[in-house]
Amino acid sequence: MLRRALAAGICLTASLLAQAPASAADPDAVFFDQVFGRWTGPGEIVAGKYKGTKFTCDLAGARPDREVGMSLDGTCRVGLFSQPMSARFVRGGSSYKGAFLDGSQGKGLDIISGNVDGNRVVVGLDRKQLKGAMVARLDNADKLAVTISVQVAGELVPVIGMTLKRDGSVRKASNER
Repeated sequence: MLRRALAAGICLTASLLAQAPASAADPDAVFFDQVFGRWTGPGEIVAGKYKGTKFTCDLAGARPDREVGMSLDGTCRVGLFSQPMSARFVRGGSSYKGAFLDGSQGKGLDIISGNVDGNRVVVGLDRKQLKGAMVARLDNADKLAVTISVQVAGELVPVIGMTLKRDGSVRKASNER
């Protein structure tokens, strides 16, 4: 009887742990915990047909349900025009998968790879023949630098740069586990 109760307790504990979010010891989870919240700031297209175009973004990052990664929703504005922005990427094995906007099947990009290294995340982007990367680097608790690059002739060329600041000193309640 005791053996059966102990086995049931172990199974229940294992089941609860499998459903729990990543522990604070997980370096990827630690990084994402630091970037959840609302971010605002300017950006600029630095290459291509629209080089020099400036915009501002207002984005909110949150934790996807019980997964390591990030969901991002908000808008970016150029003058009077506003464009909804969204992204979701989560860890799948040792890498990341997800989509910007509606993915490559729509008007967006697929996130096909990624890793967290200290204070930055790098994700691979794909849309048909277009390949690229997004790097988001947390410069301090309230400053996030984002660069989006595309592959041209075998080299990554930066095309969009943003410097986002945490909006307010209070992080969203979604930061809590």
